Amino acid sequence: MDTFGKKLREAREAKGFSQAELAKHISSYHSIIGKYERDEVKPSIDVVKKISEVLDTTAGYLLGETEDRELLKDPSMLKRLNDIAKFPEQDKACILYALDAMINNVKLKAI
Repeated sequence: MDTFGKKLREAREAKGFSQAELAKHISSYHSIIGKYERDEVKPSIDVVKKISEVLDTTAGYLLGETEDRELLKDPSMLKRLNDIAKFPEQDKACILYALDAMINNVKLKAI
C-alpha cells in the first residue's frame, strides 16, 4: 500500500504544483511538504483536508482509504449517497436496484 507521502507527491505532481506552490496554497512552507512526502512528519487532519481541496482529490485517497483520486469528490453526489444510507433497508434496496438499472442502461448506450 502506498504511503501518505507517496500519494501526496503523486497528487501534487498530477496537479503540476511544486512543493513551494502547494505550501503557499495551504499557508505552509515547502520544507514541511517535503517532510510529508518523505513520511518524516504526519500532517493534522485539517491540513490533509486543505491539501486534498487544493489538489482536487479526497482526504480518503491521501490517507489510503481508496486508490481512486477522484472518488466522491462531488459534494452533491456524496450528499445523495449519505441520504440514501439513512433510509430504511427496503427503500435503500429499491433505490439502489433502480440506480443500478439506470447505470447499466447508460453503459450499454456507450458501447
